[in-house]
Amino acid sequence: MTYVVTEACIKCKYTDCVEVCPVDCFYEGENMLVINPEECIDCGVCQPECPIDAIQPDTVLGMEKWVEMNGEYASLWPNITIKKDPLPEAEAWEAVPNKYPDHFSPKGGE
Repeated sequence: MTYVVTEACIKCKYTDCVEVCPVDCFYEGENMLVINPEECIDCGVCQPECPIDAIQPDTVLGMEKWVEMNGEYASLWPNITIKKDPLPEAEAWEAVPNKYPDHFSPKGGE
């Protein structure tokens, strides 16, 4: 099992989760984070740290596409290990549904 970041993170990018990860398996894109499924040790400490419930175990129904997406972008984006400020309009984007099709950016983060 692994944990993955889902579309709830898009346009929010809270990074509370990266501080608690014991294996530094988070990677930063322009407008979201991902978890490298090959590096995640399934400890689950990151999940309760996410204020918008964007981190889910891969055992939840429908997570297959997120496992694939997290793995793909973890190999392209830079590793992130320290907490940063969320995106400026994060609160306004928290409850927006279906963000992936129109708002996901494949660009790497800072």
